[in-house]
Amino acid sequence: MLTANYSHPSIMRLFLFFLCIFRWFLFSSAAFKVTHLPGLLQQGALPFHLETGYIEVDEVYGVELFYYFIESERNPSEDPLLVWLSGGPGCSAFNGLSLEIGPLKFISERYNGSLPNLVYHPYSWTKISNIIFLDSPVGAGFSFSNHPQGYESGDKSSSKLAMIFLRKWLIDHQQFLSNPLYIAGDSYAGKVVPLVVHNILNAENDMEQQPKFNIQGYMIGNPMTGELIDFNARVPFAFGMGIISDELYQRIDENCKGEDYKNPKSSPCASLLQIFDNFKSELWDEQILEPKCSLDAPNPKYTVGTRRSMNVQESNTVLFGPPIPELKCRTYDYYLMYIWANSNIVQEALNVKKFVSLHSGDHDMIFPFVGTKEWVKSLKFSITDRWRSWHVGGQVAGYTESYSNNLTFATVKGAGHMAPVFKAKECLAMFRRWISHKLL
Repeated sequence: MLTANYSHPSIMRLFLFFLCIFRWFLFSSAAFKVTHLPGLLQQGALPFHLETGYIEVDEVYGVELFYYFIESERNPSEDPLLVWLSGGPGCSAFNGLSLEIGPLKFISERYNGSLPNLVYHPYSWTKISNIIFLDSPVGAGFSFSNHPQGYESGDKSSSKLAMIFLRKWLIDHQQFLSNPLYIAGDSYAGKVVPLVVHNILNAENDMEQQPKFNIQGYMIGNPMTGELIDFNARVPFAFGMGIISDELYQRIDENCKGEDYKNPKSSPCASLLQIFDNFKSELWDEQILEPKCSLDAPNPKYTVGTRRSMNVQESNTVLFGPPIPELKCRTYDYYLMYIWANSNIVQEALNVKKFVSLHSGDHDMIFPFVGTKEWVKSLKFSITDRWRSWHVGGQVAGYTESYSNNLTFATVKGAGHMAPVFKAKECLAMFRRWISHKLL
């Protein structure tokens, strides 16, 4: 887990598991208050404030980003405003809302043709923070473009559109302008979140840009930091976990020095990595202690431009969907989420535009902490607080180390990809301490 805090634009805390005359945009968002959700096993209105909506971020191609906004259950006027980006790239933000840090959780029960059931999540980060769950990049979740070229986006362009979204959202929600602002995300979002923050800080130097962001930091969990580091880290990770032998590890180290383990150039290296892949293929690399299950990502049969789309029958059942994992598998929740979000009655409740469909999925041996630590080392920051354990409820919750330039690295003991999915209580405690500027 990586995070960064800013008490001033020139001062950064990074924590890894983030005109003199006012010229306001003439803009009105399509905000919609959601009071009831189909499938929620609770009588009456939602126990939290939920708003959904679209904001246009590209007038040329008609790109509109969909969002879920949930107010803090503690003190919305003073608590931080967190913008959450899911990984993928291309996962819906509902992935974070219902499987990780939001106030909803699916009940893992066999799908019987009716709408999957949801319950309130007691370890939601919305207990202490306002959160915008943003479907970004365009094509993720319910975000869409009116032109095929609008879907042709990369990390840089999507990060700029995310900043445009936030600026317009704050103009329409000026009561949150003074709240401490944090940008967060996990997995592939580890590459995008810092770009969003970078764009925000650069924009702060432009006096004509309004409103100003009260940016305080960012957090990235189980992050992708760079393909070479992340993929190469899987071998020492597997060795450290006792998955591969001393001999195989040493032979890979001797024969693959300096090579990209994903695309090895020499035959000896490629042969050894194939042996490694055979060991790796027997495990679920999102959490190596849990059962290996089928893929959790939808596999669309049709593509519109560069956007993935899915057909839904009139009966509300998904015609082309993800493979169905065994009920015992954690990935079964992804399958339930897919069914739930593609239901017509759910999309009506969320006020979703009819021609948009949802796709989701997460693909930790994926981005091992070994690689994340290696990335931190490459920054060459001096250590200010050496490796130690951090605790929740009197038990070790993980290990942490702090560096100069306000950078902190932390592991979450027993968590997989992504950490809040597996250790919700511990991750909420970590987040609470972080936004309060306390040590883990």
